[in-house]
Amino acid sequence: MQPLEPGVMFWAERDDFAQVRGLGVRCGQLGVPGGMELNEAAATRWKSTLAEAGFALVTVFAAYEGEDYADIPTVQRTVGFIPPATRSAREQRTLAVSDFAARLGVGSIACHVGFVPEDRTHPDYGAVRELVRRVCDHAGRHGQTFALETGQERAEVLDAFMADVARPNLRINFDPANLILYGSGEPVASLKFLARHVASVHCKDGDWPPQGVPGALGKERALGKGSVGIPRFVQTLREIGFRGPLNVEREAEDPAERWQDLADGVRLLRELIS
Repeated sequence: MQPLEPGVMFWAERDDFAQVRGLGVRCGQLGVPGGMELNEAAATRWKSTLAEAGFALVTVFAAYEGEDYADIPTVQRTVGFIPPATRSAREQRTLAVSDFAARLGVGSIACHVGFVPEDRTHPDYGAVRELVRRVCDHAGRHGQTFALETGQERAEVLDAFMADVARPNLRINFDPANLILYGSGEPVASLKFLARHVASVHCKDGDWPPQGVPGALGKERALGKGSVGIPRFVQTLREIGFRGPLNVEREAEDPAERWQDLADGVRLLRELIS
């Protein structure tokens, strides 16, 4: 891979890998749905597919059954490690994703941890901190980093949480659009603040939440069509010394729109780094 080479975020059991390759990319991040079997057969199949295509997988993302991103209150109730009822099962699933990634030879796993409480005395804070420590230790035995995706808390809160976890392989997957969608911070300023933690990035765009609508999320947009300011974001990545791939992520209800936006996003990034 070349520094800042465009790649894509795509999903096992949902996306056609031939369609991913049709975007003309050589690298990316693989999302693993919560219900996917992570057995030896699946690992062997993916390892062979990636090798035959000469495709470099830089991150395996864990998603969890029952997560719902409808609005901010729903995210708080259902996403990541914060909901107590699903915490233990999701910890075990994350360890399984780490093992699966190791069989593929991938050196990083990632997920949404959920809304980390700002109050360090909150019982969920300590429980999630200890869980993240255990995941880091497990991933570390595979030589992996464990990346938390940005967006659901302010950069200062995430930075303090990472310092409290105190694991050298705990890193960040920086998604600039999420900071806008959740209304949690200006992306470029947050990137500069968190620069030393950034292991990987999403190139995604979006607009701020509507004013006067409590709990509403912002709207995701095609890359370059939202409020992130993608040229400035890419330039800032250069300035902080980031040299990894630029993984375009796009979710849309219409699959045809999604694939077109992914293709356009890859094309935009090629123009910006040329």
